[in-house]
Amino acid sequence: MVIADAKFVTSAADKRGFLKTEKPVIAVCGKSNVGKSSFINMLANRKQLARASAEPGRTRLVNYFDFGQFVLADLPGYGFARVSQGEKQRWAKLLDDFFAAGNIAHVFALADIRHDPTADDKTMIDFLYATQTPFTIVATKADKLSRMRVKESVRRIAACFKTGEGNVIATSAETRQGKEDILSVVEGVCTRFASPEFSEEEEGE
Repeated sequence: MVIADAKFVTSAADKRGFLKTEKPVIAVCGKSNVGKSSFINMLANRKQLARASAEPGRTRLVNYFDFGQFVLADLPGYGFARVSQGEKQRWAKLLDDFFAAGNIAHVFALADIRHDPTADDKTMIDFLYATQTPFTIVATKADKLSRMRVKESVRRIAACFKTGEGNVIATSAETRQGKEDILSVVEGVCTRFASPEFSEEEEGE
């Protein structure tokens, strides 16, 4: 798959603003400062398509990007300590409403490869399991570790999230490591979405 012309579409502060599209929607989630913007820019071959906030925890919207064959939804980062409890609850409701809309084809769940997954990371993955939402773990910032430590970290992250090592892709926005593997997942999602079987599944839910 080749991404030729990704572009920003719109932002949503609540469910009234959620984008309605006939394309598959692939969401990107992760804790604040995990590298979501860098990951999106890597996929888009753009440096400033998704802009990182100067301060973690400032992204409070669902941001939609049109990648041609699919729409990518950048979800607000979670787990940032210096926000009010009310703000955390608002974010939680936004995420609940987003997934309740029921049109998510896949999720890329980002985790920093250098650290053990946080309690918030585990809660997010448990939520994806509970809602039967297909997902792939993206272990970001792989360029910060040696090749051997990357393998060890992938194994550890997979065990923590109770998924197979093949469902964890080590990536680096700096070196583009893992990009082709991510695009291969995306291509599979788009192919499945276009199949008659997928349409029948959607109608049966």
